[in-house]
Amino acid sequence: MNLRDTIKSVVKDHLTTGHKAYGQCLTAVGWVGGTLPEMYEEHGMVELSMADVAGGGFVVGAALAGGRPMYIIRYQGFNWFNAPIILNYACKSKELWGRACPLFIRSIAMEGAIGPVAGSSHHSLYFRMPGVKIFSPMTSWEYRDCYRRFMEDDEVYYISEHRGAFGNSSELPNVLEDSPDFVLLPISITRFAAMEATKILAADHGLRVSVIHQYQLKPYKLNAASQVASAKFGSVVIDDDYADGIARSIAQRYHESIPACKPVYSLGLDDRSAGFASHLDNLPPSPQKIVEFVLSKCSRE
Repeated sequence: MNLRDTIKSVVKDHLTTGHKAYGQCLTAVGWVGGTLPEMYEEHGMVELSMADVAGGGFVVGAALAGGRPMYIIRYQGFNWFNAPIILNYACKSKELWGRACPLFIRSIAMEGAIGPVAGSSHHSLYFRMPGVKIFSPMTSWEYRDCYRRFMEDDEVYYISEHRGAFGNSSELPNVLEDSPDFVLLPISITRFAAMEATKILAADHGLRVSVIHQYQLKPYKLNAASQVASAKFGSVVIDDDYADGIARSIAQRYHESIPACKPVYSLGLDDRSAGFASHLDNLPPSPQKIVEFVLSKCSRE
């Protein structure tokens, strides 16, 4: 089963067990990239107005009223409008007032001809705030795992999805090298590019490159310490959000924990806004860009 069908199955299970899913244009053509079952309001699919700022408030209220709402944000960039009430109420409610506010937020990224607001991942918006758990599942097992955790928990879960992964039907195992030349720590859709870059670096340049996939972003555990510590030339955290966010924060954690390690860099979107024309796109690091980055760092010694 590919990730698209897995998400559809998870949403269906959520609705058929008495819970609700909220969002904009859910039952429109496409059913949010084919990730929703063809179910309607009587089944628990709640269509919200196009007022982005209000949507977060509706689902926070639903959670406080005793529900376990699933909130579907079709484009991650819209979190700039949706996030304030979620971050400043739902994420703080349990700590400040002892009242849990469990939310499962499906936040969906994509790039390419989508303009300066809607595109790319924006999980760094949530990362710095307390009271939220962040996952970026790119495989079926990972998605079911974070949903299971949510149903056993009473916290706010931010699920950073990417449309580019919906067709994926394979798991993504780590690539572990003994005494690697370089280590890649990719997040979200960049995980696929990192795997391809590793093959190029090995075949064309003779470099041993490890890949440690970053699935659980918060609370973050140093899941690559031994590899990072043994890397000959360094490591890099790769994201499809801007590098000045989760990527740089994770990189710094490794520096703090492994003082003698080689540099841990961060690589993400270019520091500019995207447009609608193809030549104005701001795309996540490609396999070739990752290859060039690694080669530039390896050539310094």
